Amino acid sequence: MIHHLYCHIVWTTRDRESLIDAGLARFLCRFLRQIAREERAHVLEIGMVRTHVHLLARLHPMTNLTRLLQRLKGSSAAVAGKERHSTEGHDLRWAKGYAIRSVSPRALQVVREYLRAQPIRHPDAAIPGWMGDQGEYDPAGRDEWRSGLRRRL
Repeated sequence: MIHHLYCHIVWTTRDRESLIDAGLARFLCRFLRQIAREERAHVLEIGMVRTHVHLLARLHPMTNLTRLLQRLKGSSAAVAGKERHSTEGHDLRWAKGYAIRSVSPRALQVVREYLRAQPIRHPDAAIPGWMGDQGEYDPAGRDEWRSGLRRRL
């Protein structure tokens, strides 16, 4: 089976406080990708400002979205606080809920550009000292999920 399931996910800091600093942004880019892989998802692009996070993700049909978001938000706040990743001493806290929208494969580049433009769209919430995310692209021919049988072909 070949699957092209993409989504754009957004969530905010609690009370839209400016909590995300450069240290937290670097941590979140690594951590969110790791958690997504564990939940059969792949983070392709991350857009971030001090008050909110945008993800462009590719999902497997069996990805449990509720569990994925619970782990992305809950685990990131817990680990960031425990390991003290904030360069400004902030305790990372997320607001309840999130927004999620499906993305057509044809719209992937437009969504990537939108995520990269977050500091320009919200200049007062740009993260000083953070140069942005390095988006990920799958190697040619590997941009879809395949069953074990198809991989051998």
